Formats: sequence, structure tokens, C-alpha cells
Amino acid sequence: MRLSWNEIRARAAEFAREWQDAHYEKGEAQSFYNDFFDVFGVKRRKVASFEEPVKLLGARRGFIDLFWKGTLIVEQKSGGRDLKPAKQQALDYFPGLKDYELPRFLMLSDFQTIELYDLDEDRSVAFKLQSFLRTLKSSALSSASRSGRSVTRRRSMSMPLTSWESFMTP
Repeated sequence: MRLSWNEIRARAAEFAREWQDAHYEKGEAQSFYNDFFDVFGVKRRKVASFEEPVKLLGARRGFIDLFWKGTLIVEQKSGGRDLKPAKQQALDYFPGLKDYELPRFLMLSDFQTIELYDLDEDRSVAFKLQSFLRTLKSSALSSASRSGRSVTRRRSMSMPLTSWESFMTP
């Protein structure tokens, strides 16, 4: 079921409040992403799996924290961890995937910071969890401005709402 913008805003605000103190990857990541997907009205278990095994280069194997085939790879870290190695870790999974499984999006997070990369459009957005709602609002305004709809203000945003919509539309 497609949610209204007002419902997404309310859910995003609640999500940010609920998870503002999260920090432990192993203990909280799966609940965090179930709730994240719920912000957009998507049941995570219908589209994505946790700890998906993948063959790495050589004889090594790895596990993708969250994998939505053809759409998204998530690498989650504990609070305060540097996300640069997480991005490389996510990219290292690509050789072990079939072409149709390659994702359009990479998402990295340490709970308090989220980075979303749209690999097809070569765009990205990084934001603090506390500004999740503001980031979505900025995306909506930026998207509306590009489509010719009138808006009262426009904030520069590197990832338009259309990317968020395609990201969260199964």
C-alpha cells in the first residue's frame, strides 16, 4: 500500500525518535531496518534478507548485512564507526553477485549517520538520523522544483525524492 506524504513524515519522525540512542550493530540492526522500511510502508521481509551469504574474491565468503536483490545492499556498523570502510566492504560483494542481483543503491549506516548512494544516477545523500525527516522534506521540495510544481522554498539536495521513491517501491 502506497503511503501518503503525511504518513511517511509522521513515520520518519517517530523512527528518528525511536532510534536516536541506537549504537549496537549485532543487537539492533535488524530491528532498525525493519522499522526503516516501515517508514515507507514496505515490509522488509517481503523484499530483503539479512546476512545474505556472498562469495568474495578468492576462496573467502562474506555476509551482506541486508540485501534486496537488484535494488539495495546495506552495510551496518556500530555507532561512531567510520563508514568509508563499510562502502568498500559493500562494493567488494559485487563480483560475487549475478548481474540481475547487482543493486542500484548502497546504504551505509552507524545508526546515527546514514549514507545512501544511487549508483545509477551517481548521486548520494548523507545525513544524521535526527535530520531524517528534514532530509525527506528537502528531497520532496527539490523533486517538486525539477518537475515544475510550485514550492515555497527550495533546498539543495543531492538525492531527489524520485530516487527515494524508487528505492522504497518494491
